[in-house]
Amino acid sequence: MTVLPQDLNIIDANPLQIYNYKRRTDIEKTKINLSKNTISFLRTGTKEVIGDDKTVQIENNRFVIMKAGNCLMTERVSDSNKEYRSILLFFTDEDILQILEKYQEAAISKPSQKSFYIFDYDDFIENFVSSLEHLFTLPLSMRSMILQNKFEEIMLYLIHQHGADFLNSIVQNVDDKVSRLKNIVDNNKYNKLNLEELAFLSSMSISTFKREFKKRYDMTPMKWFSEQRLSHIAMLLKTNKNRPIELYEDAGYENFSNFVQAFKKKFGMTPKQYQLNN
Repeated sequence: MTVLPQDLNIIDANPLQIYNYKRRTDIEKTKINLSKNTISFLRTGTKEVIGDDKTVQIENNRFVIMKAGNCLMTERVSDSNKEYRSILLFFTDEDILQILEKYQEAAISKPSQKSFYIFDYDDFIENFVSSLEHLFTLPLSMRSMILQNKFEEIMLYLIHQHGADFLNSIVQNVDDKVSRLKNIVDNNKYNKLNLEELAFLSSMSISTFKREFKKRYDMTPMKWFSEQRLSHIAMLLKTNKNRPIELYEDAGYENFSNFVQAFKKKFGMTPKQYQLNN
């Protein structure tokens, strides 16, 4: 099985990556795992992609956007120059979410379940792909900076031409992640996991985790976990004989003084006063 983009050994480690893919021989139904969403701008040759919902055939007058996941891929070289070539643009769900959020784009209808979206070349797309080819002549640092703008350019054009449904469909698997987010949060609200660990358990980037958390809990993760742990400590102070100084680490605080200040801010009294009054 081929894993893309990892197996291409692209030097650029940024989430957005571009690759000038070439081959001189055909491949037939090769198992491909796309760890990122991918746009394949076909230049010469033909491509066939078999996914979980359909099979698509692409000539070099069309390009395909493929959702991350597994597929079977056939690539055939051109009869004229005996070469297969495509410009591959790899991007993450986070890259799409940033576009949708920045321009406040949402699906008009419920997005359909599709693995691939096929679009025809037009003058704009042809010029756009030519501009991508010029990126390979630039130093890597400059290429990476320009690529971010180029990705936004092509996404905005496709949204203008076709609406945002296709982008919402590509990232709708985030809904599954979000449903897991609540379980992970509820099951770990008293554990001292950091933000990176919680995001990892939720299969999200830290920025996506923070954004989805804020949508559902109407506060930042740090504040919500602090509130939950302080309430838990308050319950412990009511129901057992632990001294407050024995509990501050369970609340996620590195020192007792900060714990006392946070507790007093929430409950209007120190932990000791709270314990005596209850």
